[in-house]
Amino acid sequence: MFAKRTDLALEARELWQESAEATAKLSGVKAGKARREGYPVTRVEILDAEGAKTLGKPVGTYLTLDLTSYWQRKEDYFARAVRALGGQLRELLPGEGAALVIGLGNRAMTPDAVGPLTLESVLVTRHLLSGMPRQFGGMRPVSAFSVGVLGTTGVESAEAVRGLVRELKPDFVVAVDALASRRTGRVCATVQVSDSGIVPGSGVGNHRAALDKRTLGVPVFAVGVPTVVDAATLAADLLEESGAGSFDEKRLRSRRQPMTVTPRDIDAQVRELSRVLGYGLNWALQELEIEDMAALLG
Repeated sequence: MFAKRTDLALEARELWQESAEATAKLSGVKAGKARREGYPVTRVEILDAEGAKTLGKPVGTYLTLDLTSYWQRKEDYFARAVRALGGQLRELLPGEGAALVIGLGNRAMTPDAVGPLTLESVLVTRHLLSGMPRQFGGMRPVSAFSVGVLGTTGVESAEAVRGLVRELKPDFVVAVDALASRRTGRVCATVQVSDSGIVPGSGVGNHRAALDKRTLGVPVFAVGVPTVVDAATLAADLLEESGAGSFDEKRLRSRRQPMTVTPRDIDAQVRELSRVLGYGLNWALQELEIEDMAALLG
């Protein structure tokens, strides 16, 4: 079967369902659906090595928030999205301890700028707790750092993060990155949260060293928004939807440099969703209302 590229666990499960026999059972995987603040949430739990091998994702919990209706700008849409994402994160993150938030990606390339832009809305408190403990003593210590990309820094993301973890000694790491989706309808319309770490660049086939508990020594949680679709994956889906019984899979992957597709207004969408991610992280990490976050960030 043609290998369709996706970073979303729910899409990996969909692809398995499409390829499997009608009577086949997906072992080692549990899934369910719910709603938060009016937004649909899909939960996929990969329970063991068999499930991980089948879906091609590490063992862990993957929560996917569907923000399609966010762009309809209904009442309280931003605050509801923040609370929904923050609630998902609270399910996975430790209830206490110092956090290090890492912004992965390239700020100069818009579809890859989710990580760096998210950090602009993250409340950084580690220095405040040490400098003004009376005023900020009730807040959790949070540090944030944008590591850049190998092509502009000469430093692997994993190398930079390992050094930070060694020096700062956080209790856990949250890595924020752009992802790839199989479906154009999920681009800039979903947020995936997981407790299994992340492999930077995997969505566009540029796999780097993994950031996870094994490599960093502390739990690593991932937050990501799909901003691109692999062109060959999109073409294969369109051919199948049009009723094409078969197609030349080699020709779809024949380009020397793989292509990706992104919306034409990606700059506005990435900037807005990065703000949702930043505020959602604040909601999960601090006991603050959205108005308080805006005041502190302003």
